[in-house]
Amino acid sequence: MAEVRAENHTFEEIEPVTAEASARLKLDDLRRVKLTVSADLGSCDMFVRDVLELQRGSVVQLSKLAGEMTDIYVNGLPLARGEVVVIGDNLHVRIGEIAGQEKQSDENGDE
Repeated sequence: MAEVRAENHTFEEIEPVTAEASARLKLDDLRRVKLTVSADLGSCDMFVRDVLELQRGSVVQLSKLAGEMTDIYVNGLPLARGEVVVIGDNLHVRIGEIAGQEKQSDENGDE
């Protein structure tokens, strides 16, 4: 078997590559990024036989109650909690708490 000898090696200095000013990302560029926002309106467990019987007009009872707080997600990550409200024919969520922010008290110092 041939003998292997270790040899010293020198590496060339690598200079950082800087992007041209026009190619850099600006904070305003992020304002145009689209995110998926979703709200958890509840869930339920159903037997397969009940799922197979679902048809147009069937009503599925969810675990959340009207006026109950629901979780709001951005790209699947928790962002806030809010109350589901109906405005016209559409469902909306009124944000009540933002994740990571302390509850803010009103002007009198009460919560």
